[in-house]
Amino acid sequence: MDFVKPKDVLKAMIEGGAAKAEMSASQMLIRGFLGGAILAFATTLAFTAVAQTKIGMAGAIIFPVGFVMIVLLGLELVTGSFALIPLSVLQKKTTVGRMLKNYGWVIAGHLIGCFVYAVLYDLTATKMGSDMANPLAQTLITAAEAKTIAYKHMGADGMILVVIKAILCNWMVTLGVVMAMTSSSTIGKVVAMWLPILTFFGQGFEHAVVNMFVIPAGMLLGADVSFGDWWLWNQIPVLIGNFIGGALFTGILFYLSQKGVGLPARTLSALDSPKTLQAERRA
Repeated sequence: MDFVKPKDVLKAMIEGGAAKAEMSASQMLIRGFLGGAILAFATTLAFTAVAQTKIGMAGAIIFPVGFVMIVLLGLELVTGSFALIPLSVLQKKTTVGRMLKNYGWVIAGHLIGCFVYAVLYDLTATKMGSDMANPLAQTLITAAEAKTIAYKHMGADGMILVVIKAILCNWMVTLGVVMAMTSSSTIGKVVAMWLPILTFFGQGFEHAVVNMFVIPAGMLLGADVSFGDWWLWNQIPVLIGNFIGGALFTGILFYLSQKGVGLPARTLSALDSPKTLQAERRA
């Protein structure tokens, strides 16, 4: 059987978070670059599926291909790390400083990777800028404006809404990272992680890395979005919401589900103690 028990999944989460925090800056940057670009590829693939089928859910079914590539290749996705590294900090396997260093370098890599793909894709979709009538170019323009100025026009309610949608998004995205740890086989990992990623994309929630591609790509094509609109009304609040969704609703709550609410003194080593193992065998 290739099923991994939840207790072992928790250990893998903590160890994985610690390993991510210990990487060199160059590793974080390169893996973040590749992760951002691959997710951007998956986004345009999803948009293409919707354009061809006229069925919105078709994009959600296909989009997880990018997430699968990133996880199986061990690349970096900062939204996934939002659930893992805080647990490593909690268990004193790494420090807050190393966690923030990881987030900073990986986000920088994402921005570069997404921008490079945005430029190349925009040139492709518009035939080197000669054909702006391509439906996919218009899709990016519309999406960029919907993710920024639409919230801006709502004022405070828009800011609250974008944070909520970001929380809901990364609750599922980080669950995809965790679900991949529930199997030791490649096919098991693929199927397990596909489910929550489909769930988030199909409902139009806000993902920080997807937006690092969609909004700049739309801006390059002529979307009525300023740099300030992008960061104030989407990128910053979405990063905050994604962190809350990943760290709290997946990381901390799953940790408590395995450790026991009200028992913060228990450690993973205690779960693996001889007495505990003997009790599990008797059970």
